[in-house]
Amino acid sequence: MVPSRATSPQVGPFRAKLGRMRRSRGFAILGPAVALVVSACSLGGASTPASPTAGATSSASPAATLATSAATTRPAGASVTLTAVGDMILGITPSLPPDPATYFEAVEPELKHGAQIVFGNLEGTLTTATASKCGSAPSADCFAFRNPPTYARYFKKAGFTVLNDANNHSHDFGAAGQAQTVRTIHAVGLAQTGLPGEITRVTANGVPVAFVAFAPYRYTASLLGLPAARALIRQAARQARIVVVYMHAGAEGSDADHVTGREETYLGEDRGNPEAFAHMAIDAGASLVIASGPHVLRGMQFYQGHLIAYSLGNFAGYHNFAIEGDLTMSAILRVRLSSSGRFEQARLYPVLLAGAGRPVPGGGAISFVAGLSAADFGATAARIQPSGVISRS
Repeated sequence: MVPSRATSPQVGPFRAKLGRMRRSRGFAILGPAVALVVSACSLGGASTPASPTAGATSSASPAATLATSAATTRPAGASVTLTAVGDMILGITPSLPPDPATYFEAVEPELKHGAQIVFGNLEGTLTTATASKCGSAPSADCFAFRNPPTYARYFKKAGFTVLNDANNHSHDFGAAGQAQTVRTIHAVGLAQTGLPGEITRVTANGVPVAFVAFAPYRYTASLLGLPAARALIRQAARQARIVVVYMHAGAEGSDADHVTGREETYLGEDRGNPEAFAHMAIDAGASLVIASGPHVLRGMQFYQGHLIAYSLGNFAGYHNFAIEGDLTMSAILRVRLSSSGRFEQARLYPVLLAGAGRPVPGGGAISFVAGLSAADFGATAARIQPSGVISRS
């Protein structure tokens, strides 16, 4: 495998990126069968569109109210289908794609088809802030990822309904950049998750779904403090029938495609023990665990009957990520869960990062992830057929 570079929020070049990378509450529309949302801090309690609880605030738009009404008319017990992808950001201002509105067109059918919720990791910021972690004279070893706030509409056009901020680039332009990013996501009618203490709730097909996202940083919900993370997941499980946990965890680069079962570091930074964290999350009430951060695809496992996707790799960039070797492979994961959070079915769709990092269908992701799953997890590995269909053994 060919080494590559990437970036950390603190120091040094990361091999998987090449680039030129409080608390929020609100409502958003997530598609024809979905209504949002309240994101609430763990200390303040949760709220619902109908009756916010003490300690949490919410704001509803007329459109969100209509979506709520439509969703609650759907039959109880309906399944929920979620599509998820890994890291994405469309360039670094001022180096931006000439056609951002069409950047996802080749994969939009796979993103949207049959899914009420489409989740992606926003690996960067949507901000006009200019004071970055790299200072006034960025070096070749520091990357601050920034798209214009108007780019939020391109993610919405592609079908995304929930964007994640729990990653090492959401604070590239400090608290101001992160806050503007959150406001921008909400302003276009999307949900957002990943801040400290944040539980984001949506309703899909009449079923409450909670998102809780973690990364190893103080400006996100942290995956390094297991007791606090466990408590937050347990609280989410009390608020929703389905709990989706995201983790931005693990070492980085083309040689980091295996789950080690140990604490993983990168350039001296603790990136957590992804397997231990994922198992803890399911024991605490998670229905599904999805992840990215290593910038390569990783294997999948079933634990206590629930699917864990240890890394969905990079999904889209414009000269943000290395495009070589196994770093060219990406995937779209589609999972159907019962109204109680039970795994029903899943499928992996292969994606190739072409040109400057545009996602297009194709590539060897299915066989690659199938091999990693078998090698890393043995009897508990997800079985992935050549068609991409995922099942338990």
